[in-house]
Amino acid sequence: MGSLALSSTAFEAVAAKLRASRGMAAKADIAVAAARLGLGGQGLGTQGAVPVGDDCAAIPDGDGYLLLAIEGFMNAFVAGDPWFAGWCGVMVNLSDIAAMGGRPLAVVDAVWASGEDGAAPVLEGLRAASARFGVPIVGGHTNLATDRSQLSVAVLGRASRLLTSFDARPGETLIAAIDLRGRYREPFSNWEAATDAPAQRLRGDLELLPFIAEAGLSRAAKDISQGGLVGTAAMLAECSGVGVEIDLAKVPAPDGVDPARWLMSFPSYGYLLTATPAHVPAVLAAFHGRDIAAASVGVVTAGRRVELVQGAARETIWDFARRSLLGCGPAVLQLDEAAAPAVAEDAA
Repeated sequence: MGSLALSSTAFEAVAAKLRASRGMAAKADIAVAAARLGLGGQGLGTQGAVPVGDDCAAIPDGDGYLLLAIEGFMNAFVAGDPWFAGWCGVMVNLSDIAAMGGRPLAVVDAVWASGEDGAAPVLEGLRAASARFGVPIVGGHTNLATDRSQLSVAVLGRASRLLTSFDARPGETLIAAIDLRGRYREPFSNWEAATDAPAQRLRGDLELLPFIAEAGLSRAAKDISQGGLVGTAAMLAECSGVGVEIDLAKVPAPDGVDPARWLMSFPSYGYLLTATPAHVPAVLAAFHGRDIAAASVGVVTAGRRVELVQGAARETIWDFARRSLLGCGPAVLQLDEAAAPAVAEDAA
């Protein structure tokens, strides 16, 4: 496992890239849709029953919850790597279910393409992932008369005890668990550690999250998504109404990786969890027992900032006192455009 420790100048440069990251900017788009749909406030949906801003909608059902999630994929990704886009359609949705302590039941997809030949690699990727993870595709929507390939995939799951984005508490430890047994799938910053893995390993690794939830070892978790580790931490913090400090030197990373790219990467298996100090050893042991890199990477604070620290150096990546991110949390703040710096896109 590599180290992300940097010189002071390089640390400042990494922080600047994170503040301007395309992944963070994309997550901020959610606030626009949430406001238009009348979501947010206390993280509740339009009927005030289902919290909005989590990895899945958690719908009370009997003595547990139905979990419903959906992912849409960038057109450039679907066009550039259609088989892997199809694979990811299943994989990332199953990761969302696991992040909330659930187990998947079924998948549906919506595939648009220019003819059967255009749809074939996407459908083959979907089928391969469905078989490897052992979750059936039960239907969807297909259009083979469009001028470009597009993909959206949804999944239904169930949980008996939830991990959520709304339950991180000040004083808890922030844990990162990432499967480092992979490589970048160029040109995108996707850390791919699943397509060569055996089915038993993939299914067992996902089972760790419901195990942790049901054992009462954690209440809050989120899967590391397109916003990367730091962007995902920001979403978790906003929904829980807390802040986080992330110690750069403690973040699990592959040997020789570029620190800024790694912190903005989308791993095929990566989660952030919070736990009380007493439960941290058991959480880490669960991941280590399956050869997944896991470490205590920071702390949940009572502040409203996402901060990256290295020794005495400290950089604020997002300040919720200045602007919201998702717009879904316990106290959605009014944006002060004059005070809040613009979020620029990079080429990552």
